[in-house]
Amino acid sequence: MKSNPRVGPGSTDESQPAPETPADRRRRRAVFLRELTEARELRARVQPRRTKERRLREAMRMRTFRI
Repeated sequence: MKSNPRVGPGSTDESQPAPETPADRRRRRAVFLRELTEARELRARVQPRRTKERRLREAMRMRTFRI
């Protein structure tokens, strides 16, 4: 990593990111969940049998642990 001559040893550098705001976290989470959904939809199209088995196992699990 190159050192920046204008940045002193006590000042903040790019190695110290700014604290994340709740809005940034929600935005990152929304992007992650959107990509996760896309990946699951793609898997469902590419491997329909595995998707059906996963759906059946999940349904069984929900019936088993219902309160």
